[in-house]
Amino acid sequence: MLDDLAGKRTGERIQVLRERKGLSRPVLAGLVGMSASWLKGIERGTRLPPRLPLLVKLAEALAVGDVAVLAGIDMDLGGSTSVPVGSFARVPHDAVPAIREAVRDPLLVVPNGPVDVAALAVRTADAWRLWHQSRTHRTDVGRILPQLVRDARIGARVAEGADRRTAYAVLADVYALVQHEIVWASESELLWTVADRAMIAAQEADVPNALAGAAWTLGMVQRSVGDADGALTLAQDAAGLLKPGLENADNDIRGMYGALQLHAAITAAQAGREGDAWRYWDEADTTAKRLGKGYHHPWTMFGSANVELHGVTIAADLAKPSDPRHRAEYIDPEQIPSRERRGRLGVEIARSYHQRRDYSAMLHWLEQAYQTSRDSVHYSPSARQMIADSVDRGGALISRRARSLAGSVGLPR
Repeated sequence: MLDDLAGKRTGERIQVLRERKGLSRPVLAGLVGMSASWLKGIERGTRLPPRLPLLVKLAEALAVGDVAVLAGIDMDLGGSTSVPVGSFARVPHDAVPAIREAVRDPLLVVPNGPVDVAALAVRTADAWRLWHQSRTHRTDVGRILPQLVRDARIGARVAEGADRRTAYAVLADVYALVQHEIVWASESELLWTVADRAMIAAQEADVPNALAGAAWTLGMVQRSVGDADGALTLAQDAAGLLKPGLENADNDIRGMYGALQLHAAITAAQAGREGDAWRYWDEADTTAKRLGKGYHHPWTMFGSANVELHGVTIAADLAKPSDPRHRAEYIDPEQIPSRERRGRLGVEIARSYHQRRDYSAMLHWLEQAYQTSRDSVHYSPSARQMIADSVDRGGALISRRARSLAGSVGLPR
């Protein structure tokens, strides 16, 4: 059945499989949240092949169990001959139902009386610190998010005067944390709802930093569904909003500007735009150096160490296996004040070894990442795919370790 796919580009393979299932372009595009014109460009080769997250969605919509079936001669999945869709499926999380309810609650009736907006801001900052400091950040933050969402929504509803704008800025920050919590663990509709409400709250706050933060959140969702152009435009517009006042701005506004540059850099790298990716990264690096070694944005963690980490990610996204490892050699993990980000660094280094089919080194870095930040591995689609691949292809040398880690993250052994 796969003989007619041999030697074909990714877009041609998608077209063959789509027609085999009797799906029109508008129907398949709609199933993955994109336009028919986008899919037409993919199939005809006038657009770059979709990156892995969107490729997984296409595989699911086409009922293909292995993402590698869609990867044609114009794509590189890191040397893997098999990329099971199941290893990228949403990872169930106990907190999602309560968060969904808190986000969707119509709140027709809210308590009377004043709301302590300053206390809400402190609770939100504490929740972000927990996200970055806990080894089980998704689990721990998930316990407190539902009530924080409700209280922040109520605060924005009842606050008056100057407090009202501050309350909406806090609400936008809360929604940004929600987006981090539920990505890869919830349906896309909830992700879009959260990102949209973050933007609405930021517009009500009407301060540049809140608007930029909401754009950063919305851009993450756009990128996750493969809308690189939309995500890049949004990041550029938001950075443009901040840039005129950067000389006299406080450090957190400069930090948000830098975070937007990193967001654009990763988006460009995932779209295969190498020159643009490093150009945005250079701007982020310049911004971080001006802020100094000790600075880290309170929730994006933008700073010198995070810029270096993103350099590893960009090199891995551009499928240049030796570059991520070379860049990682110059990073001191202890300079990254976030367990979540240190865990992510381990996953990114593991990706570079996976691209070379060095399963032993790959597994070493995944094990290190798991010890640093369990949830950074357990809920990472790329980490789960690498673990599944190591079980199937790692060989006798690492078989026991690979199966043990697979069991820890709930994968078949």
